Amino acid sequence: MNNATTPAANLARAIRVLAAEGVEKAKSGHPGMPMGAADYASVLWAETLKFNPQDPAWPNRDRFVLSAGHGCMLLYSLLHLFGYDLPMSQLQQFRQWESKTPGHPEFGHTVGVETTTGPLGAGFSNGVGLAMSGKLLAQQYSPDLFNYRVFGIVSDGDLMEGLSHEAASLAGHLGLDNLIYIYDDNHISIGGDTKVSFTESVPKRFEAYGWHVQSCDGHNQDQIRACLERAVQEKGKPKIICARTTIGMGAPHKAGDAEVHGAPLGAEEMANMKKALGWPSEQAFFIPPDVQSYCAGMVEQKKKAYAEWQTAFKGWSVKNPEKAALWKAQSERVIPSGLKGELLKSSGDVKKDSTRNLSGKAIQVIAKHVPYFIGGSADLEPSTKTYIKDSPDIQANAFSGRNIRFGVREHGMGGAVNGLAYTRSWIPFGATFLVFSDYMRPTVRLAAISHLQSLFIFTHDSFWVGEDGPTHQPIEHIQSLRLIPNTYVYRPADGMEVAMTYMAALESKSAPSVMLFTRQDLPLLERPKGFVPEDILKGAYVVTDAEKPQVVFVATGSEVWVAVESAKQLAQKGIQARVVSMPCVELFLKQPEAYRAALLPKGVKRVLIEAGTTVGWERVVGSDALLLGINHYGASAPGGLLAEKFGFTPPTVIEKVTKWLGA
Repeated sequence: MNNATTPAANLARAIRVLAAEGVEKAKSGHPGMPMGAADYASVLWAETLKFNPQDPAWPNRDRFVLSAGHGCMLLYSLLHLFGYDLPMSQLQQFRQWESKTPGHPEFGHTVGVETTTGPLGAGFSNGVGLAMSGKLLAQQYSPDLFNYRVFGIVSDGDLMEGLSHEAASLAGHLGLDNLIYIYDDNHISIGGDTKVSFTESVPKRFEAYGWHVQSCDGHNQDQIRACLERAVQEKGKPKIICARTTIGMGAPHKAGDAEVHGAPLGAEEMANMKKALGWPSEQAFFIPPDVQSYCAGMVEQKKKAYAEWQTAFKGWSVKNPEKAALWKAQSERVIPSGLKGELLKSSGDVKKDSTRNLSGKAIQVIAKHVPYFIGGSADLEPSTKTYIKDSPDIQANAFSGRNIRFGVREHGMGGAVNGLAYTRSWIPFGATFLVFSDYMRPTVRLAAISHLQSLFIFTHDSFWVGEDGPTHQPIEHIQSLRLIPNTYVYRPADGMEVAMTYMAALESKSAPSVMLFTRQDLPLLERPKGFVPEDILKGAYVVTDAEKPQVVFVATGSEVWVAVESAKQLAQKGIQARVVSMPCVELFLKQPEAYRAALLPKGVKRVLIEAGTTVGWERVVGSDALLLGINHYGASAPGGLLAEKFGFTPPTVIEKVTKWLGA
């Protein structure tokens, strides 16, 4: 290995033992990858990465993404050894209740963890967003102040997942030369040798994507060092270093065996490994003094670069007060106080329009007042109405704009949007048709787990898509997205609800927002006296009321006007009805019991109308409510005709309600 007994080699041995011991104590985990990656990880962290463990949120730190999140004992060991607030007691509590060392890295839970990883490919795509953010900040402020790099470790599994293909293609197109990945090529997956399913040429694949590709012995630290130095210097392309490693390196009898991928070594093999490495067998979680000293010394060197940056930043701030003020606002994601009024002015009183068009108007207003609002769509901006006017496209060597051309890469788009959100410097969005949220569900879920302010915009939100037919008509998607905890799903009914939906999303800094918009036009709702736009932010409110309602309609989005018209016609039949618009179920369920009971009084019959599956609505309107939805796939025909056939017109609603009330 040509590593001899250099400080970096000793550090690698310490990581191998720490990682294996953490898994051994937990009787659970993945020791093989950390042990195999220890040699190149040691060189990367000690000699290449910029960071300061005393200021883990330093804006210009290099980002390290462990996309192979199952190998998290590698990351926890490195964080501990390099002085982050992760004491040895936490490594000893790996995978235990309330520890800071969970079974996969969690952003916001463990200091120094940049992205939540584990679902393979997720970290890979997040790194693309992180790198994109670095390029944007350099262009907007100063390339001398914002020049961080994104380093990551990706596994065979990461590269098998389709998500990595989408993200790698986008990164190559954008020429993200601040993105450097090390591919841990150990030829092992859970099922055994990767030759049973994964035989492509990874180097040729990434060359085709437009990446700079190198290969090395992942256990030869001189080769690793040379590859990292060249990768840092290479310009114009993202880089990948294909490092051939042996899984479980250091274990005398289990190295290279698939068994070491996801199971503890066992007491006997642990003892054999310690003996082979010259490690004290009687002392668990031992770190040699020379390794501690080496890591501390390297941290002190890194702090010098940190101090130089702080001095440069102060000088720049004095010379550029306006940009400094903008950076402060951006780093806090401040929302201007007058934005709500501007949004309501732009779309709040539009008589008739599709909510996707109204969303497009809102996006222009937000972009004008919030410079760190950024995003794009999966090649559908003409249909989703998400293109920011008067702003150029983001392309290779051109990062002054705010329109991201994600291409037909929905999953990759979601991962990159989350990557931008992980920086806490942007309010990013990605857009596509609602039916394609199926491609993005994993990234919405990870945004929720990570408490990210990611905005997911989905248009064409029902069978009203029409002639495209059932493949493009969402049925189960709305409720499917509502099932994700810590996620707010908005389905506005007119321009005023669209405006307040965006306000809610912009102010929700610790949860993703899912916004659903129509293709078809909707009328402006007439609201009762005493209504204020802030009522919308309660998740539900009364649109039309009656003195003594006999039935309460609960509707969302494009079905609210249907409920309103149905209530008017029922009144002519002597049946009094209240209409409640519920643009956000999650916000409504967070309201005090008194408010919820006032809107949906006990003893009054309830009718739910939504152009989607009714499964799950029982938790809101009760099990005895009349549920008017669509629990089958759509059909290819004009949207208006489908509304008649599927029962979403006032006459069909009135017929069903009167029959139900009579029963």
